[in-house]
Amino acid sequence: MDLPDWLPPLVYLADHGGDWNRYVEALYAYYRQDFCDSQPMLNGRRVARRVTPVDQGKEACFWHLISEGRVESQRLPDPRRCERIRWPRPIVERAGDPPLKVWENRRGRDRRLCIWFEEADYLVVLVVRSGYYLLLTAYPVTHPHTRRKLQKEHSAYTKANAALS
Repeated sequence: MDLPDWLPPLVYLADHGGDWNRYVEALYAYYRQDFCDSQPMLNGRRVARRVTPVDQGKEACFWHLISEGRVESQRLPDPRRCERIRWPRPIVERAGDPPLKVWENRRGRDRRLCIWFEEADYLVVLVVRSGYYLLLTAYPVTHPHTRRKLQKEHSAYTKANAALS
């Protein structure tokens, strides 16, 4: 698949001499540029990030964007997440544009906004807060059952909203 021009290129470990520490610093610099030095906007609201806890001098949101695992304290770096560190911001900023699919869902008490670039198998998840969004996570969609679940959620949301119109 050809990616759109607005989507930045992947950031590879090999481009940093295979040095994990240099790579993490480069990833963090991109993260800071996209979410700390300025904040993206969506629907007239700013997109904030979770700062604490800070680990190794880096914000919680950053670690969540580049790692995976159910238990926060045991998350491990995910090469595919790392490579796509530059993708969340442009996807958020183009949330209303095709081919991105956008819908809300609920997880526990949280109302979440999902932005799925289905063609690139990449999902950005924001928590809806009063007056702003909170970047929760973003990740490549790698499992067929996850794709089916996202398609089902999006379809149900679209049908429900069409019925309200």
